[in-house]
Amino acid sequence: MSDLNLPVLDLSLLDQGPDAAARFRDELRAATHDVGFFYLTGTGVSAELEANLLKAAKDFFALPEAEKLSIENVTSPHFRGYTRVGGERTQGRVDWREQIDIGPERDAIDDREGPGYNRLIGPNLWPAAQPELKDVVAEWHDHLTGVARKLLRAWALALGAEEQYFDRHFGDPQTLIKIVRYPGKDDPTPQQGVGAHKDSGVLTLLWVEPGKGGLQVERDGEWVDAPPVSGAFVVNIGELLEYATQGYLRATNHRVISPRFPDERISVPFFFNPALDARLPIIELPAELAAEARGVEDDPTNPIHATYGENALKSRLRAHPDVAERWHSDLLAARTAS
Repeated sequence: MSDLNLPVLDLSLLDQGPDAAARFRDELRAATHDVGFFYLTGTGVSAELEANLLKAAKDFFALPEAEKLSIENVTSPHFRGYTRVGGERTQGRVDWREQIDIGPERDAIDDREGPGYNRLIGPNLWPAAQPELKDVVAEWHDHLTGVARKLLRAWALALGAEEQYFDRHFGDPQTLIKIVRYPGKDDPTPQQGVGAHKDSGVLTLLWVEPGKGGLQVERDGEWVDAPPVSGAFVVNIGELLEYATQGYLRATNHRVISPRFPDERISVPFFFNPALDARLPIIELPAELAAEARGVEDDPTNPIHATYGENALKSRLRAHPDVAERWHSDLLAARTAS
């Protein structure tokens, strides 16, 4: 454990021989059993790519409001595109941030009778005034997909499964990239940049603008700071990995406190999740690990579904009620009725 409140793991240990790789897997298992969060170094992401991403993010948020609103997410039934400040909610409360959501580039499925989560499939919305954004995001997506797959293979071995366990059960991954800006607030009390929540999928790799704090993680009932570390991602697991390990690994609440005006904060979470129709089976843990499985946390207001698409849809409908009401009133009605 470091003095940063979260463990620091080095992914490059996996390429330094059997002993180093085994040490990394032990550290990975311990970090996500005990905390659910850690810093990850050694990912091979270049300083140039980080700089390009940050510039692209700042350039996007500096666009005239009309340009950003031309790709506003209320025009997308797939929850893609730009969300203005105050347009997203966590636990029913407004988040003080603006962002653009980018998922896999696919054709929409015209099937109102199929699973509701199929409505999350569709094209992205890109700003015409910033064509370079698409290329930067594509490079970022490809590199982090490789990092995520490497992590999941290490997790599989650390949990007593075969190395390709997650590869076999993921299908075509349903990724999501959010490019987020937290504007400064000058209120006397801290504001909700994003409220306390757990991620709905498997794995999140978070990049934070250097020097910008605000992320907090719940540990033993208290909130602790998780400031950015140069050259590192903040990594956390989501509800689906908690489900697959029956609580041996535990998804952890986290939140972001808005910066003080005139400061701002850019962050880019990358969510790596299974195909929407994938059901991640429960992993048969070795006896010594199974004995420490705590069970899936029972929260009637936030059920954890075995099928990833159900988790993802639950999260989207709650976070963006304006999109849900415009495009998916039937889904909202069905959930209210149940």
